[in-house]
Amino acid sequence: MIKMDSDIFDLIKKANETTLKKHGNEISLERAIFLSWWCDKGDCAFCYMSTQKDKIKDPTKARRNVHNIYAEAEMCKRLNWNIEFLSGGYKSFTTAEIKEIATTIKNITGDSVWLNTGITDELEEYGSEIKGITGAVEVANPELHQKVCPSKSLDKISNMLDVAGDLGFQKAITVILGLGETLDDVDYLIDYIKDHKIDRVIFYSLNSHKETAYANSSQPASLYYAQVVSKIRLTFPDITIICGTWIDNLANIGILILSGANGITKFPLFKMFGTKYGKRVEEEVKWSGRQLKGTFTDKKQLGNPESNVDPELNKFIKRYIKESLKNKY
Repeated sequence: MIKMDSDIFDLIKKANETTLKKHGNEISLERAIFLSWWCDKGDCAFCYMSTQKDKIKDPTKARRNVHNIYAEAEMCKRLNWNIEFLSGGYKSFTTAEIKEIATTIKNITGDSVWLNTGITDELEEYGSEIKGITGAVEVANPELHQKVCPSKSLDKISNMLDVAGDLGFQKAITVILGLGETLDDVDYLIDYIKDHKIDRVIFYSLNSHKETAYANSSQPASLYYAQVVSKIRLTFPDITIICGTWIDNLANIGILILSGANGITKFPLFKMFGTKYGKRVEEEVKWSGRQLKGTFTDKKQLGNPESNVDPELNKFIKRYIKESLKNKY
Protein backbone atom coordinates (compact mmCIF):
# COMPACT_ATOMS: atom_id res chain seq x y z
CA MET A 1 0.00 0.00 0.00
CA ILE A 2 1.36 3.43 -0.94
CA LYS A 3 1.43 5.63 2.10
CA MET A 4 1.09 9.26 1.10
CA ASP A 5 1.73 11.86 3.78
CA SER A 6 0.69 14.69 1.47
CA ASP A 7 -2.05 15.16 -1.03
CA ILE A 8 -1.58 14.58 -4.73
CA PHE A 9 -0.77 18.19 -5.48
CA ASP A 10 2.06 18.28 -2.95
CA LEU A 11 3.33 15.03 -4.43
CA ILE A 12 3.31 16.51 -7.93
CA LYS A 13 5.01 19.67 -6.70
CA LYS A 14 7.85 17.65 -5.16
CA ALA A 15 8.17 15.53 -8.28
CA ASN A 16 8.35 18.65 -10.45
CA GLU A 17 11.06 20.19 -8.29
CA THR A 18 13.05 16.96 -8.44
CA THR A 19 12.75 16.72 -12.22
CA LEU A 20 13.89 20.30 -12.77
CA LYS A 21 16.84 19.83 -10.43
CA LYS A 22 18.01 16.56 -11.97
CA HIS A 23 17.01 16.92 -15.62
CA GLY A 24 16.46 20.57 -16.45
CA ASN A 25 13.46 21.94 -18.30
CA GLU A 26 13.65 20.23 -21.70
CA ILE A 27 10.81 17.96 -22.85
CA SER A 28 11.31 15.65 -25.81
CA LEU A 29 8.84 14.47 -28.42
CA GLU A 30 9.24 10.70 -28.75
CA ARG A 31 8.33 8.63 -31.80
CA ALA A 32 8.22 4.82 -31.79
CA ILE A 33 9.10 3.47 -35.23
CA PHE A 34 7.14 0.31 -35.98
CA LEU A 35 8.70 -2.37 -38.14
CA SER A 36 5.71 -4.65 -38.70
CA TRP A 37 2.09 -5.25 -37.77
CA TRP A 38 2.68 -8.98 -37.40
CA CYS A 39 3.35 -10.66 -34.05
CA ASP A 40 3.93 -14.38 -33.77
CA LYS A 41 2.72 -14.33 -30.15
CA GLY A 42 -0.37 -12.25 -30.85
CA ASP A 43 -2.19 -12.93 -27.58
CA CYS A 44 -1.67 -9.86 -25.38
CA ALA A 45 -5.20 -9.02 -24.24
CA PHE A 46 -4.97 -5.27 -24.95
CA CYS A 47 -2.99 -5.28 -28.19
CA TYR A 48 -4.25 -4.35 -31.64
CA MET A 49 -1.93 -6.93 -33.19
CA SER A 50 -3.81 -9.66 -31.33
CA THR A 51 -6.83 -8.81 -33.48
CA GLN A 52 -4.80 -9.05 -36.68
CA LYS A 53 -2.89 -12.32 -36.31
CA ASP A 54 -5.65 -14.56 -37.67
CA LYS A 55 -6.35 -12.09 -40.47
CA ILE A 56 -2.76 -11.99 -41.77
CA LYS A 57 -2.16 -14.93 -44.11
CA ASP A 58 1.36 -13.90 -45.11
CA PRO A 59 3.35 -12.27 -42.26
CA THR A 60 5.97 -10.94 -44.68
CA LYS A 61 3.33 -8.65 -46.17
CA ALA A 62 2.77 -7.07 -42.75
CA ARG A 63 6.37 -5.87 -42.69
CA ARG A 64 7.00 -2.24 -43.53
CA ASN A 65 9.14 -1.30 -46.49
CA VAL A 66 12.57 -0.55 -45.02
CA HIS A 67 12.88 2.62 -47.10
CA ASN A 68 9.68 3.86 -45.50
CA ILE A 69 11.23 3.15 -42.09
CA TYR A 70 14.39 5.05 -43.01
CA ALA A 71 12.39 7.99 -44.35
CA GLU A 72 10.51 8.18 -41.06
CA ALA A 73 13.82 8.27 -39.21
CA GLU A 74 15.03 11.08 -41.47
CA MET A 75 11.85 13.06 -40.75
CA CYS A 76 12.39 12.57 -37.01
CA LYS A 77 15.85 14.06 -37.39
CA ARG A 78 14.50 17.04 -39.35
CA LEU A 79 11.84 17.78 -36.75
CA ASN A 80 14.18 17.03 -33.81
CA TRP A 81 11.95 14.26 -32.46
CA ASN A 82 13.59 11.43 -30.55
CA ILE A 83 13.16 7.89 -31.78
CA GLU A 84 11.63 6.24 -28.74
CA PHE A 85 12.59 2.77 -29.96
CA LEU A 86 12.26 0.38 -32.87
CA SER A 87 9.23 -1.79 -32.25
CA GLY A 88 8.07 -4.94 -33.95
CA GLY A 89 6.08 -8.04 -33.14
CA TYR A 90 7.76 -11.36 -32.49
CA LYS A 91 9.37 -12.97 -35.55
CA SER A 92 8.57 -10.03 -37.80
CA PHE A 93 12.26 -9.45 -38.57
CA THR A 94 15.39 -11.49 -37.87
CA THR A 95 18.09 -10.24 -35.52
CA ALA A 96 20.40 -9.61 -38.49
CA GLU A 97 17.70 -7.55 -40.22
CA ILE A 98 16.98 -5.52 -37.07
CA LYS A 99 20.69 -4.87 -36.65
CA GLU A 100 20.94 -3.62 -40.25
CA ILE A 101 17.91 -1.36 -39.80
CA ALA A 102 19.29 0.04 -36.54
CA THR A 103 22.70 0.65 -38.12
CA THR A 104 21.15 2.53 -41.04
CA ILE A 105 19.00 4.64 -38.73
CA LYS A 106 22.04 5.49 -36.63
CA ASN A 107 23.80 6.65 -39.80
CA ILE A 108 20.77 8.80 -40.66
CA THR A 109 20.19 10.38 -37.25
CA GLY A 110 23.67 10.27 -35.75
CA ASP A 111 22.30 8.51 -32.68
CA SER A 112 22.07 4.85 -31.70
CA VAL A 113 18.62 3.43 -31.11
CA TRP A 114 16.60 1.65 -28.45
CA LEU A 115 14.99 -1.69 -29.27
CA ASN A 116 11.58 -2.99 -28.22
CA THR A 117 11.39 -6.07 -30.41
CA GLY A 118 10.55 -8.81 -27.93
CA ILE A 119 12.41 -11.31 -25.80
CA THR A 120 15.64 -12.47 -27.41
CA ASP A 121 18.75 -14.43 -26.43
CA GLU A 122 20.75 -12.91 -29.30
CA LEU A 123 21.71 -9.58 -27.71
CA GLU A 124 25.39 -10.30 -28.28
CA GLU A 125 24.77 -9.79 -32.00
CA TYR A 126 24.19 -6.09 -31.43
CA GLY A 127 26.81 -3.39 -31.05
CA SER A 128 27.12 0.39 -31.00
CA GLU A 129 24.05 0.82 -33.22
CA ILE A 130 21.96 -0.06 -30.14
CA LYS A 131 21.63 2.27 -27.16
CA GLY A 132 19.39 0.15 -25.00
CA ILE A 133 16.98 -2.76 -24.71
CA THR A 134 13.33 -2.43 -23.71
CA GLY A 135 11.36 -5.07 -21.87
CA ALA A 136 7.59 -5.05 -22.34
CA VAL A 137 6.61 -5.57 -18.69
CA GLU A 138 3.26 -3.95 -19.54
CA VAL A 139 1.48 -4.60 -16.22
CA ALA A 140 2.81 -3.52 -12.82
CA ASN A 141 1.54 -6.73 -11.25
CA PRO A 142 3.09 -10.15 -11.99
CA GLU A 143 -0.12 -12.17 -11.58
CA LEU A 144 -2.03 -9.82 -13.85
CA HIS A 145 0.85 -9.82 -16.37
CA GLN A 146 0.52 -13.59 -16.70
CA LYS A 147 -3.16 -13.23 -17.58
CA VAL A 148 -2.81 -10.21 -19.87
CA CYS A 149 0.39 -11.29 -21.66
CA PRO A 150 0.41 -15.09 -21.36
CA SER A 151 3.15 -15.67 -23.95
CA LYS A 152 5.55 -12.98 -22.71
CA SER A 153 7.23 -14.53 -19.69
CA LEU A 154 8.13 -11.93 -17.09
CA ASP A 155 11.06 -14.09 -15.97
CA LYS A 156 12.41 -14.20 -19.52
CA ILE A 157 11.96 -10.42 -19.91
CA SER A 158 13.83 -9.89 -16.64
CA ASN A 159 16.64 -12.23 -17.67
CA MET A 160 16.98 -10.44 -21.02
CA LEU A 161 17.27 -7.07 -19.28
CA ASP A 162 19.90 -8.39 -16.88
CA VAL A 163 21.93 -9.77 -19.79
CA ALA A 164 21.55 -6.45 -21.62
CA GLY A 165 23.04 -4.68 -18.61
CA ASP A 166 25.95 -7.12 -18.51
CA LEU A 167 26.63 -6.34 -22.18
CA GLY A 168 26.70 -2.60 -21.48
CA PHE A 169 23.30 -1.65 -22.88
CA GLN A 170 20.89 0.65 -21.09
CA LYS A 171 17.61 -0.90 -19.94
CA ALA A 172 14.02 0.27 -20.22
CA ILE A 173 10.57 -1.11 -19.49
CA THR A 174 7.12 -0.27 -20.82
CA VAL A 175 4.14 -0.12 -18.47
CA ILE A 176 0.50 0.35 -19.51
CA LEU A 177 -1.81 1.91 -16.94
CA GLY A 178 -5.48 1.00 -16.95
CA LEU A 179 -5.18 -2.79 -17.35
CA GLY A 180 -6.54 -3.56 -13.89
CA GLU A 181 -3.55 -2.68 -11.73
CA THR A 182 -3.96 -0.42 -8.69
CA LEU A 183 -1.88 2.17 -6.88
CA ASP A 184 -0.74 -0.60 -4.53
CA ASP A 185 1.08 -2.21 -7.46
CA VAL A 186 3.47 0.73 -7.72
CA ASP A 187 5.43 -0.89 -4.89
CA TYR A 188 6.06 -3.92 -7.12
CA LEU A 189 7.12 -1.63 -9.95
CA ILE A 190 9.56 0.17 -7.65
CA ASP A 191 11.11 -3.13 -6.60
CA TYR A 192 11.37 -4.24 -10.24
CA ILE A 193 13.19 -1.05 -11.24
CA LYS A 194 15.61 -1.45 -8.34
CA ASP A 195 16.23 -5.16 -8.86
CA HIS A 196 16.96 -4.82 -12.57
CA LYS A 197 18.63 -1.39 -12.49
CA ILE A 198 16.24 0.12 -15.03
CA ASP A 199 17.38 3.34 -16.71
CA ARG A 200 14.13 4.39 -18.38
CA VAL A 201 10.42 3.78 -17.78
CA ILE A 202 7.86 4.37 -20.51
CA PHE A 203 4.29 4.74 -19.30
CA TYR A 204 1.27 4.48 -21.58
CA SER A 205 -2.39 4.91 -20.84
CA LEU A 206 -4.62 2.13 -22.10
CA ASN A 207 -5.88 2.67 -25.62
CA SER A 208 -8.79 0.28 -25.93
CA HIS A 209 -9.07 -1.50 -29.28
CA LYS A 210 -12.13 -3.16 -30.74
CA GLU A 211 -12.16 -6.97 -30.60
CA THR A 212 -9.88 -7.05 -27.54
CA ALA A 213 -10.77 -7.86 -23.92
CA TYR A 214 -10.37 -4.16 -23.11
CA ALA A 215 -12.62 -2.86 -25.89
CA ASN A 216 -15.01 -1.20 -23.42
CA SER A 217 -12.44 -0.15 -20.82
CA SER A 218 -11.67 3.49 -20.15
CA GLN A 219 -8.30 5.18 -20.04
CA PRO A 220 -6.88 5.75 -16.54
CA ALA A 221 -7.79 8.97 -14.73
CA SER A 222 -5.26 11.77 -15.14
CA LEU A 223 -4.63 12.16 -11.40
CA TYR A 224 -4.17 8.41 -10.99
CA TYR A 225 -1.62 8.49 -13.84
CA ALA A 226 0.05 11.51 -12.22
CA GLN A 227 0.34 9.78 -8.84
CA VAL A 228 2.09 6.77 -10.39
CA VAL A 229 4.56 8.93 -12.33
CA SER A 230 5.22 11.21 -9.34
CA LYS A 231 5.95 8.25 -7.09
CA ILE A 232 8.44 6.81 -9.58
CA ARG A 233 10.10 10.19 -10.08
CA LEU A 234 10.53 10.78 -6.34
CA THR A 235 11.84 7.26 -5.77
CA PHE A 236 14.20 7.40 -8.75
CA PRO A 237 15.30 11.03 -9.29
CA ASP A 238 17.81 10.14 -12.03
CA ILE A 239 15.67 7.82 -14.13
CA THR A 240 14.27 8.88 -17.52
CA ILE A 241 10.48 8.83 -17.68
CA ILE A 242 8.51 8.94 -20.93
CA CYS A 243 4.73 9.32 -20.77
CA GLY A 244 2.30 8.41 -23.50
CA THR A 245 -1.15 9.84 -23.95
CA TRP A 246 -3.61 9.95 -26.83
CA ILE A 247 -5.01 12.67 -29.02
CA ASP A 248 -8.26 12.65 -27.04
CA ASN A 249 -6.35 13.19 -23.78
CA LEU A 250 -3.91 15.98 -24.60
CA ALA A 251 -4.90 17.72 -21.37
CA ASN A 252 -2.91 15.02 -19.55
CA ILE A 253 0.38 16.34 -20.94
CA GLY A 254 0.86 19.26 -18.58
CA ILE A 255 0.17 17.31 -15.42
CA LEU A 256 2.34 14.38 -16.55
CA ILE A 257 5.23 16.74 -17.20
CA LEU A 258 4.81 18.28 -13.74
CA SER A 259 4.70 14.75 -12.32
CA GLY A 260 8.12 13.86 -13.69
CA ALA A 261 8.00 13.13 -17.43
CA ASN A 262 11.11 13.91 -19.49
CA GLY A 263 9.37 13.20 -22.77
CA ILE A 264 5.93 12.63 -24.23
CA THR A 265 4.84 10.06 -26.78
CA LYS A 266 2.05 8.07 -28.44
CA PHE A 267 0.78 10.67 -30.92
CA PRO A 268 -0.01 10.29 -34.62
CA LEU A 269 2.74 12.85 -35.16
CA PHE A 270 2.47 13.38 -38.90
CA LYS A 271 -1.33 13.62 -38.86
CA MET A 272 -1.21 16.04 -35.92
CA PHE A 273 1.65 18.17 -37.21
CA GLY A 274 0.68 21.81 -37.69
CA THR A 275 -2.93 21.20 -36.65
CA LYS A 276 -4.76 22.60 -33.65
CA TYR A 277 -3.78 19.42 -31.82
CA GLY A 278 -0.10 19.88 -32.60
CA LYS A 279 -0.39 23.45 -31.31
CA ARG A 280 -2.11 22.15 -28.19
CA VAL A 281 0.82 19.86 -27.43
CA GLU A 282 3.20 22.80 -27.63
CA GLU A 283 0.92 24.88 -25.41
CA GLU A 284 0.76 22.12 -22.81
CA VAL A 285 4.55 22.02 -22.68
CA LYS A 286 4.81 25.81 -22.53
CA TRP A 287 2.34 26.15 -19.65
CA SER A 288 4.11 23.46 -17.68
CA GLY A 289 7.13 25.76 -17.69
CA ARG A 290 9.21 23.60 -20.01
CA GLN A 291 11.12 24.00 -23.25
CA LEU A 292 10.09 21.65 -26.05
CA LYS A 293 12.81 19.81 -27.93
CA GLY A 294 11.62 19.58 -31.51
CA THR A 295 8.56 21.05 -33.15
CA PHE A 296 4.95 20.14 -33.75
CA THR A 297 4.13 23.21 -35.84
CA ASP A 298 7.16 24.68 -37.66
CA LYS A 299 6.56 23.75 -41.30
CA LYS A 300 9.99 25.02 -42.34
CA GLN A 301 11.53 22.14 -40.42
CA LEU A 302 9.84 19.65 -42.74
CA GLY A 303 12.46 20.58 -45.28
CA ASN A 304 12.90 19.56 -48.90
CA PRO A 305 10.79 16.73 -50.37
CA GLU A 306 14.02 15.03 -51.41
CA SER A 307 15.98 12.89 -48.98
CA ASN A 308 19.26 14.15 -47.59
CA VAL A 309 20.70 10.65 -47.45
CA ASP A 310 19.32 8.37 -50.16
CA PRO A 311 17.30 9.08 -53.34
CA GLU A 312 15.37 5.84 -52.77
CA LEU A 313 13.71 7.55 -49.80
CA ASN A 314 12.39 10.47 -51.86
CA LYS A 315 8.86 9.22 -52.48
CA PHE A 316 8.44 8.37 -48.80
CA ILE A 317 9.85 11.71 -47.62
CA LYS A 318 7.48 13.47 -50.00
CA ARG A 319 4.55 11.47 -48.61
CA TYR A 320 5.43 12.32 -44.99
CA ILE A 321 5.70 16.01 -45.81
CA LYS A 322 2.40 15.95 -47.69
CA GLU A 323 0.71 14.25 -44.73
CA SER A 324 2.19 16.80 -42.32
CA LEU A 325 0.85 19.70 -44.40
CA LYS A 326 -2.64 18.21 -44.77
CA ASN A 327 -4.86 19.40 -41.93
CA LYS A 328 -6.98 16.31 -41.31
CA TYR A 329 -8.64 17.82 -38.27
